[in-house]
Amino acid sequence: MALSYVKTPWIVSSKYNPQAELRLFCFPYAGSNALIFRSWEDNLPIMVEVCPIELPGRGSRLMEAPFTQVVPLVQACAQALLPYLDKPFAFFGHSLGALICFELAHFLRREYGKTPVRLFVSARQAPHIPDLSPMHALPESAFLQELHRLNGTPKEILENPEMMQLFIPILRADLMLDEAYVYTTKPALELPITVFGGLQDPETSLDDLKAWREHTNASFSIKMFSGDHFFINTAQPLLLQAISQEL
Repeated sequence: MALSYVKTPWIVSSKYNPQAELRLFCFPYAGSNALIFRSWEDNLPIMVEVCPIELPGRGSRLMEAPFTQVVPLVQACAQALLPYLDKPFAFFGHSLGALICFELAHFLRREYGKTPVRLFVSARQAPHIPDLSPMHALPESAFLQELHRLNGTPKEILENPEMMQLFIPILRADLMLDEAYVYTTKPALELPITVFGGLQDPETSLDDLKAWREHTNASFSIKMFSGDHFFINTAQPLLLQAISQEL
């Protein structure tokens, strides 16, 4: 089934890979879109078909309302991805994306009996650890200070008032998704989990990352990279090398 012929706004893919043995669905961090994965298909093995996820409210879906609750987002995403689960698949999610793909893996197992072959989670505390530093409702001045501190928003956006008017509502909605999330106890997943983290990440500690171990009965590993919360951008070659080795 060629991705280019299956019309869904949830997946942004520039080319269909008939040689692929596995699909890697990639979930972006808060405020970002599918474009952060644009170079991945050229830097992963030919047997991997990269499927970047485009959430409502950004990129090609800018005019759609963003989700602010995890459960309805996961339900909608599952419906959209079902036609693509006709071959082995894996999930990668960074920060907010890690939470989404974790909940999606559980939903697909429970509702459809489908399970990823591996879960890659990056730069987020384990789901059962609550977020104790909510950001989505901060006044604008404090909100902007946090954006500068986290170092994940491009300078050209931060310095462009018109772009910020578009960006801030999307980011606030995404942060609400993350910060309003309440973990409910679930049976551990029966699949390997690989966790990635940044050595200089002020938001996610090593203990937060190790706690993902509780969520799988299969193998578990952690790989740390030089960089802050957004090492996905600064350490991308090493990250993709690690993903390639696991797959």
